[in-house]
Amino acid sequence: MARILITSAIPYINGIKHLGNLVGSQLPADLYARYMRQRGHEVMFLCATDEHGTPAELAAAKAGKPVDEFCAEMHAVQAEIAAGFRLSFDKFGRSSSPQNHRLTQHFAAMLDKAGLIEEVSEKQVYSNTDGRFLPDRYIEGTCPNCGYDKARGDQCENCTKQLDPTDLIEPRSAISGSTDLEVRETKHLYLRQSQMRPRLTEWIDSKTDWPILTTSIAKKWLNDGEGLQDRGITRDLDWGVPVQRGDAPWPGMEGKVFYVWFDAPIEYIACAAEWAEEHALDDAAWERWWRTDRGADDVRYVQFMGKDNVPFHTLSFPTTIMGANSIDGQDWKLVDYIKAFNYLNYEGGQFSTSQGRGIFMDQALSILPADYWRWWLLSHAPETSDTEFTWENFQASINKDLADVLGNFVSRVTKFCRSKFSEAVPAGGTYTEVEHQLIADLTTRIRAYEGFMEAIEVRKAAAELRIIWTLGNEYLQSTAPWTVFKTDPDRAACIIRLSLNLIRIYAILSRPFIPDASAELLSAMHSDDDTWPDDVTAALQHLPVGHGFTVPEVTFAKITDEQRVEWQTRFAGIRN
Repeated sequence: MARILITSAIPYINGIKHLGNLVGSQLPADLYARYMRQRGHEVMFLCATDEHGTPAELAAAKAGKPVDEFCAEMHAVQAEIAAGFRLSFDKFGRSSSPQNHRLTQHFAAMLDKAGLIEEVSEKQVYSNTDGRFLPDRYIEGTCPNCGYDKARGDQCENCTKQLDPTDLIEPRSAISGSTDLEVRETKHLYLRQSQMRPRLTEWIDSKTDWPILTTSIAKKWLNDGEGLQDRGITRDLDWGVPVQRGDAPWPGMEGKVFYVWFDAPIEYIACAAEWAEEHALDDAAWERWWRTDRGADDVRYVQFMGKDNVPFHTLSFPTTIMGANSIDGQDWKLVDYIKAFNYLNYEGGQFSTSQGRGIFMDQALSILPADYWRWWLLSHAPETSDTEFTWENFQASINKDLADVLGNFVSRVTKFCRSKFSEAVPAGGTYTEVEHQLIADLTTRIRAYEGFMEAIEVRKAAAELRIIWTLGNEYLQSTAPWTVFKTDPDRAACIIRLSLNLIRIYAILSRPFIPDASAELLSAMHSDDDTWPDDVTAALQHLPVGHGFTVPEVTFAKITDEQRVEWQTRFAGIRN
């Protein structure tokens, strides 16, 4: 049994996420966590809401609520939606937790002790009307590159050009709309990432098993002159982790908070501490996952994220861990494997949270159960390139894979058995060469499926599972029990007995992708034994003669053309 630590990139608190966010981190992480649990491994699967920074403050202001109240409400909303998609987190935490405050301040103190923190004077925009410094996202104006009049001070969403606030034409405060702005000097703490270049390079070069997408982005940032730069880790904001050296004040940093991209990855660790407290466990319970000197030396740590998060997780967060580990008594776990994803686009354009473009997680669950979305998203996961969601493709894939292949097999087998025998596994007949060949084919395909799942090759695993489902339908077609029954009912009974057992195998194999349908199929087979089919021959004899079953309701209903057109129209506009 292995011990596997899994983290998914933590979503911003500022709104409900779209399907691109889901498939870019949380959903494939859940797939892997579910599979590893089924194979008997000890898994700790962590995620949280990212609650600090300007997005949280701006969203709260727009909602007319205090930021702490807004974050608490949105965390509950996101947790409920995650449960709706059957995301099996061991803990869905909050970056605003006391545990994250303490750990962020602890890491800052260790980095300072290691000589990796530098105090830097810089110029920043100050709003006289608001009486405060304005971080990048608190400033709006016209983009000098494309003329978009709602560009933010860090980036233009229209043309994606990286900006500084002083680049904007006619800049204004995003809080009050005031143009009474001036540039003032302020001091901030910088993480001296550039000092870690040799160690980061050696570490990344050693990760020869990482996906090309991950390593290519990491190395580009390492080798780009503008990539691995020292970067500010504090901000002039009210909401966030107060800047301290552990429990001690940090002179000159009064009233400042740590930058969201410094404290957010540390929440992965803090989330485990939140889990331990929730279960009334001591620190040793979570430290065995995160401290290599306290039991985490045998843990395999796997991160899941979209490609835009790769630089922070291959450079910035490792700098934090490596820097802290240079101090005696600090032995924090570094990531072993990073699975990065490209983007999921929507109907010829991009999903966009800020512009409300695409279908969002709550909307998706309002029209179809989670398994429909889980299957399509995972079977079309944007692993090697960007993927596009279209309603036509979604309809075709669901109808073919889930309704015509898996659902059809279950329906034909159970209904035929009920009509010709009973609602119990029938007796009679023995295996022929056809059954032995099916067992051989299933064994080969299941071993391939296991390999793809262990390697986190999501689309290949889905394709293999689809083939495994297809083998059942091909077997039914070739053996034709409905015809054989007329002349040789014992032979038909043998075919159906194997097929009923195959439904149970399908339920077990399919659980990581479609957990609700899996549970329903196991229940229909009157079985609570979900033992993995290591021995296919034995698994196909698991339900004995006379074992009862129930003909299930329609496992997957087809999506009609009328539904598709209605959804296309409903989700073509901007979400309010």
